[in-house]
Amino acid sequence: MSMNIGSHDDGEDAVMSAINTTPLVDVMLVLLIIFLITIPVVTTSIPVALPKERIEVRESKPENVIISVDQTGGIFYYDARVRSVDALVERLKKVAVAKPQPEVQVRGDLGAQYEGVGKVLLACQRAGIVKVAFITEPPPLGG
Repeated sequence: MSMNIGSHDDGEDAVMSAINTTPLVDVMLVLLIIFLITIPVVTTSIPVALPKERIEVRESKPENVIISVDQTGGIFYYDARVRSVDALVERLKKVAVAKPQPEVQVRGDLGAQYEGVGKVLLACQRAGIVKVAFITEPPPLGG
């Protein structure tokens, strides 16, 4: 290892023509390590078919709120039809202040448009409901 020290004849204003590449190499090695670590996380090489349905035993509590969406997009609070999303928000705001806050369970018809269920989710969000669950039926055995 050597060190370049200027001679006395050059003076203080002499131009140094050597470039110190050590910091550049250090930065490049750090970037290389970062890329080597993050690239496998970003890309997945093995295609996996994930399960489409999870059957979970849920306890139905009497304080849970059940909202149904029929095939035409009608919204029902238990068995009573709700005329608008604003009316549903007002009903859910009364429920949202309860301690502990009950869970809202959404029962959507298989043939219903997503818009009806989306309106229910919007109403839950606007009312401050924290827990929303979707009720499904398991497929028939052997099918």
